[in-house]
Order: sequence, then C-alpha cells, then structure tokens
Amino acid sequence: MNKLGFILIFLTGISCTVVHRAGFVPEDELFITRKYVGNFVEGKVSPPAYFGSPHILLITTTLDTLYGKISAYSKKCDFQQGERLYIRRIYQSSDVFGSWIYRIENDGPVRVSYQVGEFRNGNKVLSQNWY
Repeated sequence: MNKLGFILIFLTGISCTVVHRAGFVPEDELFITRKYVGNFVEGKVSPPAYFGSPHILLITTTLDTLYGKISAYSKKCDFQQGERLYIRRIYQSSDVFGSWIYRIENDGPVRVSYQVGEFRNGNKVLSQNWY
C-alpha cells in the first residue's frame, strides 16, 4: 500500500510539471497585437503600377531606420505630423483557415487606420516579420 501511494504521488507530480518545448511560441508573444512604429513624418501616395492595382501609401516615421518605409493601401494620407503610429495585428478567419492582417493606425482622437501591404518597402520581406 505504501509503494502504491508513492507511485501515485510520483506519477501525479510528473504529470503536473512544466516542460519547455522548443519550437512553440512563448505565450506572451501571442498577445502582442499592437507595436509602436514611431511618430509620423510624411506620407507619399504612388499611383497604381498597372490598371486594377491599388494606390500605395508610403509612410515614413521617426523609427525609419528600424521599420523602413511602411506601405499601406490608400489614395490619401490622413495622418498628422508627429502623431504616434502603431501596427496592429488582427486575426481574420473568413474560412476554415485564418490569417493575420496588419493595419497601421494612429492614437489620436480621430482614429485613422490603413491596411498594410503584404510586403515591406516593396521588397520580398513579409510584413509579419515585424512581430
């Protein structure tokens, strides 16, 4: 009976231990949905590259050396000089498989938000690498 009790306590203790598994995202990183990307400096709108493609808004911030120019889809820029800008990550599930979309937004009294392009700066680096 004493051995059975010891084995039962031992197995219960093993099943309750915390095991660090490599390859899994730490739990805190799942909840980061908004990142500060600097204060707004300027925004330039470029026309569509070909018929049917969207207008691209290139946004420059004070943290340009870290984030580069941020490309968003818009025909105009309603951000004001010096506003704090954030990239928000939103999980969108329109079908069986969901995906993350990224939006750039200000923190002012009048909320302005634009969808960020899939690639950063027009090169082949994905926007999701900011997170």
